[in-house]
Amino acid sequence: MAKGSPSVSEPTYFILAALLDGPLHGHGIIKRTMVLSEDRVKLPVGTLYGALDRLAANGLIAVDREEVVDGRPRRYFVITDDGRGVVSAEAYRMQQAASIVVNRIPRPGATFS
Repeated sequence: MAKGSPSVSEPTYFILAALLDGPLHGHGIIKRTMVLSEDRVKLPVGTLYGALDRLAANGLIAVDREEVVDGRPRRYFVITDDGRGVVSAEAYRMQQAASIVVNRIPRPGATFS
């Protein structure tokens, strides 16, 4: 994400954040995203896999491995260095934006001149 680029969507941000701790399969990403976002981001399966395909096409994540569980393939995804850079830049951008507002909110008991 180049300087001045628009921010990433909240679901994309939390998908990338979910993968910071290591490889996860789709259901694991859905669960971790819900925990990290405190249930704000709920990813339907179709939405998740569309997002994963886009993130992989953009080089932000990659397939780590594939296993067969109960006769069904399960793909595990891992964040790439580029993906780490994007999620880190977005976290920093949000932190800077929040500090502008937080620093302007009067503290309890503060008086104005």
